[in-house]
Amino acid sequence: MSRIGRAPIPLPSAVNVDVGEHLVTVSGPRGTLSHRIPGGISVRHEGDQVLVGRDSDGRTHRALHGLTRTLINNMVIGVNQGFEKRLEIVGTGYRAQARGAGLSIAVGYSHPVVVDPPEGMSLGVDGPRVIVGGIDKQRVGEIAAQIRRIRPPEPYKGKGIRYLGEHVRRKAGKAGGKKR
Repeated sequence: MSRIGRAPIPLPSAVNVDVGEHLVTVSGPRGTLSHRIPGGISVRHEGDQVLVGRDSDGRTHRALHGLTRTLINNMVIGVNQGFEKRLEIVGTGYRAQARGAGLSIAVGYSHPVVVDPPEGMSLGVDGPRVIVGGIDKQRVGEIAAQIRRIRPPEPYKGKGIRYLGEHVRRKAGKAGGKKR
């Protein structure tokens, strides 16, 4: 049996879980999230924890067991604490500025790129860093990836937008040999 799927999901006191027939709704201080439960997977709320089970040992049920448990756990963490991803802008003249709820990013194009956050998401600037926050872990990662895609780090000088702590493999430039 799946070790991840078997583990109970602890519920903080501020989080409320509502388990329907095919839908789990998690609400907390930061908002509400819901997830559709696939067939063959059962979810039950017992006391201060949520347990996820499966009907059979079929390959798809085994695969969905741990996945469903992790998704529900991420929902619990998201509505209680939230998630954030940090991006770093590297390069001379490259910068980001807060513009209302969104961002204005200058990364070497002839115009600044304006990024507006979707509903329920927040974008912030801390020096050369961009902070993407929200309660849905998947959406936070998607928005961070879209911002990184504006100017991904290039391998020669390392300039661009990268995740905080991301290692960019550098290439050697021209050899600069003797002219004849």
